[in-house]
Amino acid sequence: MRPSSIRALLCWALAAASPLSLMGQSLPDQPAGAILHAQGGVWVNGYEAHDSTAIFPGDVIETKSGATGSLNIEGSTVLLAPESLGKFQADVFELDHGGVSVGTSKSYKVRVNCVVVVPVLNEWTQYSVTDVNRTIQVAAQKLDVNVAHERESGKTTPEREATTQKASVHEGEQKSFDESEVCGPAARPTPASHGINPKWIALGGAGAALLIWPIIHRGGGGGNPPISPSTP
Repeated sequence: MRPSSIRALLCWALAAASPLSLMGQSLPDQPAGAILHAQGGVWVNGYEAHDSTAIFPGDVIETKSGATGSLNIEGSTVLLAPESLGKFQADVFELDHGGVSVGTSKSYKVRVNCVVVVPVLNEWTQYSVTDVNRTIQVAAQKLDVNVAHERESGKTTPEREATTQKASVHEGEQKSFDESEVCGPAARPTPASHGINPKWIALGGAGAALLIWPIIHRGGGGGNPPISPSTP
């Protein structure tokens, strides 16, 4: 093989191996994830997780009785208490029930139903949130946090205004909030038919109409209150 041919092959190989960023192209943004540390008894999306499991936005995490988990995010740490269930997001943990403790310098939030707990300052803040029997408890261990709730006004116009209700929990304090009072009654249980794809329901209804129509045709031919913290 001639030297010119060898040089050409080497150039093509280097070009193929070069990162896209070196060729003037940017890589697509990757969703911000986290690392879950657990020693058994922690499940992710219905599967038991092992130590150092990669977690991505939208993943559902559940801790069984006696088990805890730790999420390491850039600038934040979230500790999950036993018997907790929630969904991880890049900037907020959506707690369904149980409890979490957060240490963050990035204002990492916790959401419980319609309530969002937000650090007041973008500095290292430590706080905990629990939700048991529809009672939300927020404790601030270091710096203050706000407990915010956005609800729509009672207007009937298309442009329904959203008002934000806030309560502050100062460092060293703990406050309780009645989830039913703040967010309204719990949602009704999902009907058994909820798992059926609406598309198939629609198609089934259309099919039934097509079957019934000839019969009918033949027969017809013959003739949220503002947040009000209560004492823990």
